[in-house]
Amino acid sequence: MQLRFLGGDSKSGGSPTLYASDQGSYVVQGWRTDTCDTIEIPHGLIRYVQPDTCLGAVLRDTGHGTFMLTGLPVTDPDALAQMKAPAHEASVEVPIGQEIRPDAASSR
Repeated sequence: MQLRFLGGDSKSGGSPTLYASDQGSYVVQGWRTDTCDTIEIPHGLIRYVQPDTCLGAVLRDTGHGTFMLTGLPVTDPDALAQMKAPAHEASVEVPIGQEIRPDAASSR
C-alpha cells in the first residue's frame, strides 16, 4: 500500500498523521489504546481530510480534545515503513466518506 501524506497534528512535527492510500482509503496514525483496532487522535487532525470528504468511520469524542477512531489495523509492511510510527502509536485504515451537509441542496 502506498501512502500520500495529508497532514499531521503534532507540536514536534511528527504524528498523529493522516494519509490517503492508493486503495481509496484514509490511513490514520494515532496513539495506541487497549484495543488493536482503535486509536486516539486529536480533534485537529481531521482538518487534513480532502475537500468534500470525511473519515468514513464514527469518531467518539473523549471530552478532552481527542477522538477515538476504530478501523482496520494497518499491517502492510510497505505502509508501516512509510509511516515510521513510534512504539506508542498505531494506525488504522478507514473508508473515505463523502461529506453530506444538512444545509446542502438535495441531489435526489
